[in-house]
Amino acid sequence: MEDKDIMEKELLIIKGVCDLYLHGSIESSTADVHTAFKEALNESLDIQNKIYNLMAEKGWYNMQNVEQTKIDTVKQKFTAMQ
Repeated sequence: MEDKDIMEKELLIIKGVCDLYLHGSIESSTADVHTAFKEALNESLDIQNKIYNLMAEKGWYNMQNVEQTKIDTVKQKFTAMQ
């Protein structure tokens, strides 16, 4: 298995972990549970950021530039909703 494939899988896993911790903190019933989930979420977000930065540095995280007209269309759509 290539390093790029491993990093992609790690990134997907940590994103899933972040999602679980986010929902855990939102749904927690006590302050202590909320704090525990929130701290775990913050640590997981730090890990996710490190993985992303490493992948971006190696050119393994492909992003597409979006045309300004598409951005403007989305902005108008959500401005109209307010």
